[in-house]
Amino acid sequence: MSTLQHKVPSGLDHKESEVYRHLDPARLPKHIAIIMDGNGRWAKRRHLPRVAGHRAGVAAVRSTVETAARIHIPALTLYAFSEENWKKRPKSEVDFLMRLLSRYLKAEVPTLNKNNIRLEYIGRQHELPQDVQERMSWARESTASNTGMVLTLALNYSARSELVDAFRSMLTAAAQNGGIEHLRIDEDAVSRHLYTRHLPDPDLVVRTSGEMRLSNFLLWQLAYAEIYVTSTLWPDFRGVHLLEGIAEYQKRERRYGGLNHSEGRPPNP
Repeated sequence: MSTLQHKVPSGLDHKESEVYRHLDPARLPKHIAIIMDGNGRWAKRRHLPRVAGHRAGVAAVRSTVETAARIHIPALTLYAFSEENWKKRPKSEVDFLMRLLSRYLKAEVPTLNKNNIRLEYIGRQHELPQDVQERMSWARESTASNTGMVLTLALNYSARSELVDAFRSMLTAAAQNGGIEHLRIDEDAVSRHLYTRHLPDPDLVVRTSGEMRLSNFLLWQLAYAEIYVTSTLWPDFRGVHLLEGIAEYQKRERRYGGLNHSEGRPPNP
C-alpha cells in the first residue's frame, strides 16, 4: 500500500506515525474489541509469578487506549476479566486482579480525562466486590462528561450470560407492557437488550498471544467482525501493534455474506 498523504495525529511516537501514514483515516474501524491474552505466558517465560504478567499488562492497556483515542477510534472494548476467571483461577490471583483493577482506575482517570475518553463497563458488575464496584462507579462518573472515545471494560463478562440476561430483560419488559403475548423477538430486539446496546458492533476484534478462539467474548456482536490474531503477548502489546492490526483490517473487503465487486460482475462476452 502506498503512503497516503494526510496529517499524523499528535501524540503518536515515531513507529506509530510510520504505520499510521499508510492507513486510510476514512476507513478506520468504528469499534475495536480486544481479547487481552498472554499475561501468564509472559510471566512464565521470565520465571516470574503470574501476577507479574497482569501487572505488566497495565502498560499495554495504557499505550493501546491512548493510541486509539489519538487516532479518533470512536469505541474500544477490552476483555479484562471473564466470568469464568472466578471459577478457574486461584482465589489469590482473582483477589490480586481486583486490587489491580482498583489501582488502575484510580491512577488512570486523569489520563482518560486528558484524552477526552469516557469509561463504561459491561458484565455482571453486581457480582464484583463492593469496594471495586464503588471505585468503578467513581471512575465512570469522573469521565462521564467526556465526548471522545468510549472505552468499555468487560469485567466479570460472559457472552452467553449476556444473552441470558438479554432474554430475561425482554421477558421482563414484555410482562410490564401488556403481558408475554406481546413479546416480539427479532435481531433488533435482542440487540437493544444487550450490554452493548449503546455501542455499534465491533468492526475489528484483536486477539493477542496467537490463540485462535473468541473465548466467550461478544459472540452476538462479533458476527461480522474482522479477526486479527497476533502472536504478541499482551504485556508486550503497544499502540503500534494496534495500528498494525488496523492496517491488516484495511486490506480486507467486508462483504457481510454478499459478493465482492469482481464476483458481482457479469462474465465478459
